[in-house]
Amino acid sequence: MDEDGIRELVAAQIREVPDFPSPGILFRDITPLLASPEAFAAAVDWLAERAEGADAILGIESRGFIFGMPAALRLGLPFAPARKAGKLPCATLGREYALEYGTARLEIHRDAFAAGARVALVDDLLATGGTLEAAAGLVGDAGAALHSISVILELAELGGRARLPSATALHALIAC
Repeated sequence: MDEDGIRELVAAQIREVPDFPSPGILFRDITPLLASPEAFAAAVDWLAERAEGADAILGIESRGFIFGMPAALRLGLPFAPARKAGKLPCATLGREYALEYGTARLEIHRDAFAAGARVALVDDLLATGGTLEAAAGLVGDAGAALHSISVILELAELGGRARLPSATALHALIAC
């Protein structure tokens, strides 16, 4: 299936939920995508293709885990989780970031990557860019290099792309 076919297949499985989690927000729900083996497999394959040439994949809690782990398995790469503060058991690196509706902290294990490793960052959504910006910074903090950033859905009107390193390949399967 070509990229346009994958895009159409996946887009048909993303449900729009108005006023969630608060009034005025149009939430993109990926649970129908997860319930469709054909569309989910196509999305994972698309992400894995964008991560080719990387040495590891970093997925952001929690939906980045859903997509990043199977992409890592397809490529035979190690997977590292970027978690909310206090969830990892060993020494961590962390970064604070702003969300559309608050602030948070993202952490990875200090030994998540080998020195100089090329890391593909995977998540489901690029909105305002704060979470992905923090994760990209953690890759560098760990002594690794950012290979690429890939997401299923980009909310282009929120301008998150501008917050991310311009020298890094940024892939969005669907932009709206």
